[in-house]
Amino acid sequence: MSRSPGRPAPSRSEAPTASSSPGPAPHHHVHAESSRLPMWLAIALVIVTGAFVALQSRINGELARRLEDFSVAAAISFGSGLLILLAVAAAWPAGRRGLGRLRDAVRTDHLAWWMLLGGVAGAWFVATQGMAVGVLGVALFTVAIVAGQTLGGVVFDAIGLGPGGRRPLSPTRIAGAGLALVAIGWAVSAQVAGAVPLWLMLLPFSAGVGASWQQAMNGRVRTASSSALAATLLNFLVGTIVLVVVMLAHAASVGWPDSLPTEPWLYAGGAVGCVFIAAQAVLVRRVGVLVLALGLVAGQLAAALALDLLLPTSDRPVGFPTVGGTVLALVAVALASIRWRPAKHLAAEAPAPDEVSPAR
Repeated sequence: MSRSPGRPAPSRSEAPTASSSPGPAPHHHVHAESSRLPMWLAIALVIVTGAFVALQSRINGELARRLEDFSVAAAISFGSGLLILLAVAAAWPAGRRGLGRLRDAVRTDHLAWWMLLGGVAGAWFVATQGMAVGVLGVALFTVAIVAGQTLGGVVFDAIGLGPGGRRPLSPTRIAGAGLALVAIGWAVSAQVAGAVPLWLMLLPFSAGVGASWQQAMNGRVRTASSSALAATLLNFLVGTIVLVVVMLAHAASVGWPDSLPTEPWLYAGGAVGCVFIAAQAVLVRRVGVLVLALGLVAGQLAAALALDLLLPTSDRPVGFPTVGGTVLALVAVALASIRWRPAKHLAAEAPAPDEVSPAR
């Protein structure tokens, strides 16, 4: 019987033995408990990763404002990240071996070709910021993004699209997802005003679903290659190609920016993205797509709150709903991560003793 694309090959430890001893059939699969990373630490790292997402959003948003061109800002962010990762891969033999394992996984059908396209969703996420934020405002845009991420996390965990296999719905996971939506709605309630076209909400909503799919795909690539570098580099390569095409099409219709800003920090978005994309690719196997999405939201809210308090961009004071919603989002992550069943089956992952993940 042929193996379905994208399904990892069984490890040697899972191979059936030739023993004919009586008794129940041997139990051949990997459980969530086999991870050496404690769940509480994994969730803490996810929240920190979400803070990096918020930091990148602040940097890229300011770059786009200075350039008055979202497509050029997005292409610079992805392109600079790609250059950094290419330099790391050139200098790091273990990273190159990861790329070789990724090529072999695709060639032998252990990884489906469409699982290599996670960067497309990342490019769409960045593009929707420029298309919808100006009309919807940051508040409604964020609500739609989180709704899409939450729905995507629930569905993709339930069908087993992520590298950690199926994580069935439980009362705590459903409650955590619902609480996260309430939290983000409360956090931005003071900013929501006026009527907006409902159809326009579909853009960030679809980008949120795509973000969850991207995390699942990058996790699959990382598992197949045993390399967070390979997964991150592929993500940036695909995203850069898409965004360069968008940039050229946009420039053909409206022209290029008159000049580039000179402040170095405005070009740090790609480096920040390298960190959190690699971290997501590593952590999604341990926590699942849903908890990863909720933890990222909590981290983004917490970091955005800190940035507004320490480095405000407007004279508007931080309100109680923003603080309360951030705290509620952290509670939602804790609730969704509570184990309802004693064990979760995970996809087998080939060991790579010669490599240390760059996200660590």
